[in-house]
Amino acid sequence: MNGFFDIPSDLQNTYSGLIGLHLREALLPVLAGLLLALPVAQLCVRFRWLYPPVLGVTTVFYAIPSLAVFVVLIDYTGQTELTVMIPLAVYSLVVLVPAIVDGVRSVPQETLAAATAMGFGPVRRYLQVQLPIAVPAILAGLRVATASSISLVSVGALIGNQGALGNLLADAQKYDRPELAVNSVVTTAVLAILCDAALVLARTLLTPWMPRGTRRRGRHGTTPPAERPAATEAAR
Repeated sequence: MNGFFDIPSDLQNTYSGLIGLHLREALLPVLAGLLLALPVAQLCVRFRWLYPPVLGVTTVFYAIPSLAVFVVLIDYTGQTELTVMIPLAVYSLVVLVPAIVDGVRSVPQETLAAATAMGFGPVRRYLQVQLPIAVPAILAGLRVATASSISLVSVGALIGNQGALGNLLADAQKYDRPELAVNSVVTTAVLAILCDAALVLARTLLTPWMPRGTRRRGRHGTTPPAERPAATEAAR
Protein backbone atom coordinates (compact mmCIF):
# COMPACT_ATOMS: atom_id res chain seq x y z
CA MET A 1 0.00 0.00 0.00
CA ASN A 2 3.06 2.24 0.08
CA GLY A 3 2.43 5.14 -2.31
CA PHE A 4 -1.10 3.96 -3.15
CA PHE A 5 -2.59 7.33 -2.18
CA ASP A 6 0.51 9.36 -3.04
CA ILE A 7 -0.78 11.38 -6.00
CA PRO A 8 1.90 12.82 -8.35
CA SER A 9 2.22 16.60 -8.16
CA ASP A 10 1.75 17.06 -11.92
CA LEU A 11 -1.95 16.24 -11.51
CA GLN A 12 -2.32 19.26 -9.21
CA ASN A 13 -4.97 17.48 -7.19
CA THR A 14 -5.46 15.30 -4.13
CA TYR A 15 -6.95 11.82 -4.06
CA SER A 16 -10.30 13.12 -2.79
CA GLY A 17 -10.12 15.93 -5.33
CA LEU A 18 -9.74 13.42 -8.17
CA ILE A 19 -12.77 11.51 -6.87
CA GLY A 20 -14.85 14.68 -6.81
CA LEU A 21 -13.69 15.62 -10.29
CA HIS A 22 -14.46 12.14 -11.60
CA LEU A 23 -17.98 12.21 -10.18
CA ARG A 24 -18.61 15.68 -11.58
CA GLU A 25 -17.43 14.74 -15.07
CA ALA A 26 -19.46 11.50 -14.97
CA LEU A 27 -22.74 12.50 -13.32
CA LEU A 28 -23.38 15.94 -14.83
CA PRO A 29 -23.50 14.48 -18.38
CA VAL A 30 -25.99 11.81 -17.22
CA LEU A 31 -28.16 14.52 -15.66
CA ALA A 32 -27.97 16.58 -18.85
CA GLY A 33 -28.80 13.49 -20.89
CA LEU A 34 -31.82 12.78 -18.68
CA LEU A 35 -33.15 16.33 -19.05
CA LEU A 36 -32.82 16.03 -22.83
CA ALA A 37 -34.17 12.48 -23.00
CA LEU A 38 -37.42 13.27 -21.14
CA PRO A 39 -38.97 15.55 -23.80
CA VAL A 40 -37.48 13.51 -26.66
CA ALA A 41 -38.96 10.31 -25.24
CA GLN A 42 -42.36 11.96 -24.80
CA LEU A 43 -42.32 12.98 -28.46
CA CYS A 44 -41.46 9.39 -29.39
CA VAL A 45 -44.40 8.14 -27.31
CA ARG A 46 -46.78 10.66 -28.82
CA PHE A 47 -45.56 10.18 -32.40
CA ARG A 48 -44.62 6.52 -32.75
CA TRP A 49 -43.09 7.01 -36.20
CA LEU A 50 -40.44 9.24 -34.61
CA TYR A 51 -39.02 6.56 -32.32
CA PRO A 52 -37.08 4.44 -34.89
CA PRO A 53 -35.15 7.37 -36.41
CA VAL A 54 -34.38 8.86 -32.98
CA LEU A 55 -33.12 5.50 -31.75
CA GLY A 56 -31.08 5.12 -34.93
CA VAL A 57 -29.45 8.55 -34.56
CA THR A 58 -28.55 8.00 -30.89
CA THR A 59 -27.12 4.57 -31.72
CA VAL A 60 -24.95 6.06 -34.47
CA PHE A 61 -23.64 8.70 -32.05
CA TYR A 62 -22.88 5.99 -29.49
CA ALA A 63 -20.88 4.07 -32.11
CA ILE A 64 -18.52 7.02 -32.65
CA PRO A 65 -15.35 6.54 -30.54
CA SER A 66 -15.07 9.10 -27.76
CA LEU A 67 -11.49 9.95 -28.76
CA ALA A 68 -12.68 10.98 -32.24
CA VAL A 69 -15.32 13.24 -30.67
CA PHE A 70 -12.67 14.79 -28.41
CA VAL A 71 -10.55 15.64 -31.47
CA VAL A 72 -13.51 17.42 -33.09
CA LEU A 73 -14.60 19.28 -29.95
CA ILE A 74 -11.17 20.34 -28.75
CA ASP A 75 -11.01 23.12 -31.37
CA TYR A 76 -14.17 24.64 -29.89
CA THR A 77 -14.07 23.80 -26.17
CA GLY A 78 -10.32 23.35 -25.65
CA GLN A 79 -8.72 20.92 -23.21
CA THR A 80 -11.48 21.34 -20.64
CA GLU A 81 -13.97 19.22 -18.73
CA LEU A 82 -16.65 20.28 -21.22
CA THR A 83 -14.84 18.41 -23.99
CA VAL A 84 -15.22 15.22 -21.96
CA MET A 85 -18.77 15.81 -20.74
CA ILE A 86 -20.46 16.64 -24.07
CA PRO A 87 -19.94 13.19 -25.68
CA LEU A 88 -20.85 11.46 -22.39
CA ALA A 89 -24.18 13.31 -22.33
CA VAL A 90 -24.87 12.27 -25.93
CA TYR A 91 -23.88 8.65 -25.23
CA SER A 92 -26.36 8.48 -22.34
CA LEU A 93 -29.26 9.14 -24.73
CA VAL A 94 -28.93 5.71 -26.35
CA VAL A 95 -29.82 4.16 -22.97
CA LEU A 96 -32.15 6.75 -21.46
CA VAL A 97 -34.48 7.39 -24.41
CA PRO A 98 -35.51 3.70 -24.83
CA ALA A 99 -35.81 3.27 -21.05
CA ILE A 100 -38.17 6.24 -20.71
CA VAL A 101 -40.18 5.29 -23.80
CA ASP A 102 -40.66 1.72 -22.58
CA GLY A 103 -41.54 2.91 -19.09
CA VAL A 104 -44.12 5.44 -20.27
CA ARG A 105 -45.67 3.00 -22.75
CA SER A 106 -46.10 0.44 -19.95
CA VAL A 107 -48.56 2.68 -18.09
CA PRO A 108 -51.98 0.94 -18.14
CA GLN A 109 -54.58 2.54 -20.41
CA GLU A 110 -57.15 2.56 -17.60
CA THR A 111 -54.78 4.73 -15.56
CA LEU A 112 -54.42 7.20 -18.42
CA ALA A 113 -58.18 7.21 -18.93
CA ALA A 114 -58.74 7.91 -15.23
CA ALA A 115 -56.27 10.80 -15.32
CA THR A 116 -57.93 12.26 -18.43
CA ALA A 117 -61.35 11.97 -16.81
CA MET A 118 -60.02 13.91 -13.82
CA GLY A 119 -59.08 16.79 -16.13
CA PHE A 120 -55.36 16.12 -16.55
CA GLY A 121 -53.93 17.65 -19.71
CA PRO A 122 -51.16 15.95 -21.74
CA VAL A 123 -48.29 17.70 -19.90
CA ARG A 124 -49.75 17.23 -16.41
CA ARG A 125 -50.62 13.62 -17.17
CA TYR A 126 -47.05 13.00 -18.36
CA LEU A 127 -45.43 14.61 -15.33
CA GLN A 128 -47.79 13.44 -12.58
CA VAL A 129 -48.98 10.06 -13.86
CA GLN A 130 -46.81 8.52 -16.55
CA LEU A 131 -43.36 9.47 -15.26
CA PRO A 132 -43.98 8.37 -11.64
CA ILE A 133 -45.22 4.97 -12.82
CA ALA A 134 -42.28 4.72 -15.25
CA VAL A 135 -39.72 5.41 -12.49
CA PRO A 136 -38.46 1.77 -12.26
CA ALA A 137 -37.71 1.66 -15.99
CA ILE A 138 -36.13 5.12 -15.97
CA LEU A 139 -33.89 4.30 -13.02
CA ALA A 140 -32.85 1.05 -14.69
CA GLY A 141 -31.66 3.13 -17.65
CA LEU A 142 -29.95 5.58 -15.32
CA ARG A 143 -28.03 2.74 -13.68
CA VAL A 144 -26.59 1.64 -17.02
CA ALA A 145 -25.87 5.20 -18.18
CA THR A 146 -24.18 6.11 -14.88
CA ALA A 147 -21.90 3.06 -14.83
CA SER A 148 -20.95 3.66 -18.46
CA SER A 149 -20.23 7.35 -17.86
CA ILE A 150 -18.07 6.67 -14.81
CA SER A 151 -15.91 4.27 -16.81
CA LEU A 152 -15.62 6.50 -19.91
CA VAL A 153 -14.43 9.58 -18.01
CA SER A 154 -10.98 8.00 -17.78
CA VAL A 155 -10.53 8.40 -21.55
CA GLY A 156 -10.27 12.14 -20.91
CA ALA A 157 -6.72 11.53 -19.70
CA LEU A 158 -5.73 11.61 -23.38
CA ILE A 159 -6.65 15.29 -23.77
CA GLY A 160 -4.64 17.09 -21.16
CA ASN A 161 -5.28 15.53 -17.76
CA GLN A 162 -9.08 15.73 -18.03
CA GLY A 163 -9.64 12.09 -17.13
CA ALA A 164 -9.84 12.57 -13.34
CA LEU A 165 -8.99 9.13 -11.90
CA GLY A 166 -7.99 8.05 -15.40
CA ASN A 167 -5.02 10.40 -15.15
CA LEU A 168 -3.51 7.96 -12.66
CA LEU A 169 -3.29 5.37 -15.44
CA ALA A 170 -1.11 7.68 -17.51
CA ASP A 171 1.06 8.57 -14.52
CA ALA A 172 1.42 4.89 -13.61
CA GLN A 173 3.22 4.34 -16.91
CA LYS A 174 5.04 7.67 -16.81
CA TYR A 175 6.55 7.16 -13.35
CA ASP A 176 6.63 3.34 -13.42
CA ARG A 177 4.23 3.16 -10.46
CA PRO A 178 1.76 0.30 -11.03
CA GLU A 179 0.05 1.02 -7.72
CA LEU A 180 -1.41 4.17 -9.32
CA ALA A 181 -3.09 2.05 -12.00
CA VAL A 182 -4.53 -0.23 -9.33
CA ASN A 183 -5.74 2.82 -7.43
CA SER A 184 -7.48 4.16 -10.55
CA VAL A 185 -9.20 0.88 -11.45
CA VAL A 186 -10.30 0.01 -7.92
CA THR A 187 -11.56 3.50 -7.07
CA THR A 188 -13.47 3.79 -10.35
CA ALA A 189 -15.12 0.41 -9.74
CA VAL A 190 -16.06 1.37 -6.18
CA LEU A 191 -17.59 4.65 -7.38
CA ALA A 192 -19.67 2.79 -9.96
CA ILE A 193 -20.90 0.32 -7.34
CA LEU A 194 -21.78 3.07 -4.85
CA CYS A 195 -23.65 5.12 -7.46
CA ASP A 196 -25.54 2.02 -8.57
CA ALA A 197 -26.48 1.25 -4.96
CA ALA A 198 -27.70 4.84 -4.53
CA LEU A 199 -29.95 4.49 -7.58
CA VAL A 200 -31.34 1.19 -6.30
CA LEU A 201 -32.13 2.89 -2.99
CA ALA A 202 -33.75 5.79 -4.87
CA ARG A 203 -35.95 3.34 -6.76
CA THR A 204 -37.11 1.80 -3.49
CA LEU A 205 -37.89 5.20 -1.98
CA LEU A 206 -39.60 6.58 -5.09
CA THR A 207 -41.83 3.55 -5.70
CA PRO A 208 -43.44 2.74 -2.32
CA TRP A 209 -46.58 1.73 -4.23
CA MET A 210 -44.69 -1.26 -5.72
CA PRO A 211 -44.60 -4.30 -3.40
CA ARG A 212 -41.14 -5.84 -3.31
CA GLY A 213 -42.36 -9.17 -4.56
CA THR A 214 -44.06 -7.71 -7.62
CA ARG A 215 -41.40 -5.36 -9.04
CA ARG A 216 -41.85 -6.75 -12.54
CA ARG A 217 -44.10 -6.25 -15.51
CA GLY A 218 -46.62 -8.69 -16.85
CA ARG A 219 -46.69 -10.07 -20.35
CA HIS A 220 -46.65 -7.60 -23.26
CA GLY A 221 -45.49 -4.81 -20.95
CA THR A 222 -48.74 -4.62 -18.98
CA THR A 223 -48.95 -4.15 -15.26
CA PRO A 224 -49.85 -7.31 -13.31
CA PRO A 225 -53.31 -7.18 -11.67
CA ALA A 226 -51.74 -6.91 -8.21
CA GLU A 227 -50.04 -3.65 -9.23
CA ARG A 228 -52.96 -2.02 -11.03
CA PRO A 229 -54.71 -0.58 -7.96
CA ALA A 230 -51.47 1.08 -6.90
CA ALA A 231 -50.87 2.32 -10.44
CA THR A 232 -54.37 3.77 -10.62
CA GLU A 233 -53.85 5.39 -7.23
CA ALA A 234 -50.77 7.17 -8.59
CA ALA A 235 -53.02 9.04 -11.01
CA ARG A 236 -54.87 10.74 -8.15
